[in-house]
Amino acid sequence: MTTINIKNLVRKNILELQPYISFRDNNAFENPLLMDANESPFGEFNRYPDSTHRNLREKISALKNILPSQIAIGNGSDELIDLIIKIFCEPKKDSVLVMNPSFAMYGFYATINENKVLQLNLNEDFDIIKEEFLNIIQENQLKILFLCSPNNPTGNSISDIEFYIKNFDGIVLIDEAYIEFSEQKSCLDLIGEYPNLIVLQTFSKAWGLAGARVGIAYSSAEITNLIYTVKSPYNVNVLSQNLVLEKLDQIEDFQNNLNEILKERQWLKYQLEDLECISKVFPTDANFFLIEFKNAEKVYAKLIENEILTSKRFLQIPSCIRLNVGSRNENERLINVLKNI
Repeated sequence: MTTINIKNLVRKNILELQPYISFRDNNAFENPLLMDANESPFGEFNRYPDSTHRNLREKISALKNILPSQIAIGNGSDELIDLIIKIFCEPKKDSVLVMNPSFAMYGFYATINENKVLQLNLNEDFDIIKEEFLNIIQENQLKILFLCSPNNPTGNSISDIEFYIKNFDGIVLIDEAYIEFSEQKSCLDLIGEYPNLIVLQTFSKAWGLAGARVGIAYSSAEITNLIYTVKSPYNVNVLSQNLVLEKLDQIEDFQNNLNEILKERQWLKYQLEDLECISKVFPTDANFFLIEFKNAEKVYAKLIENEILTSKRFLQIPSCIRLNVGSRNENERLINVLKNI
């Protein structure tokens, strides 16, 4: 097991911070009279949600075989990214390292917190160059390493990911938002070995609950306690928590939907590879494709004209468009437009 003292990485003011603790949520009562939170006695949703997410953490714990104390729930993974930066990065002092290209919000929240963002340029296969990684971490004092695997927007999984975890002395955050679509093994099993490791997952993608905004951070109990120290106490609402709990009881439906997306991904891949306007369809472990077009601007405009919304906002790969796998009807509509370009 790697020996890293997490307290040495945490901002001093965060270590001294006294968390907001809901007495109600942190104690067990059989039949309480709730007169402590100035709530209305009327209405279906008149009570504040459980700020500790006890039921949800226990349900996820059983599914993932990880202790509830090692699970933190956020208002989407974005909130968790923001909080982790605030916990460990001193404004105007600390730096973070992000893959390039990758999910933009890592750098966005670091910049808001006035932290320097260093970029780790990926090779032509969108993988990390180990020598460049080692050079950057030797030449710079870095607090957080952000790894997205499968990576957004490229779709590929990072090879030999444990190499980067074991060679980084700060916090390593691995974003596994698309892990359910991949044959790559999750890094959850590595949490016990690396106390500086945080793994993010979400209910927004494979679970089909993007509108509920529920993300999960898995880490040591020490780090999840820090997350609950700084996060707003009631911001994962009752409706969202209940929706996730219901989904977790419908594993067969989840698996059927996942299998359908994977089947459509394969069908869509074959269709895309036959199109004249496409130069390359990159390999993907996610529910989307990164596609290099011969004239990306023209294609993007034509898709918009047909009210097909895709993503073309990656300055590092200007000839590429990212689009996600839809239903068969949606995929056929996409292909029919692309065939006429």
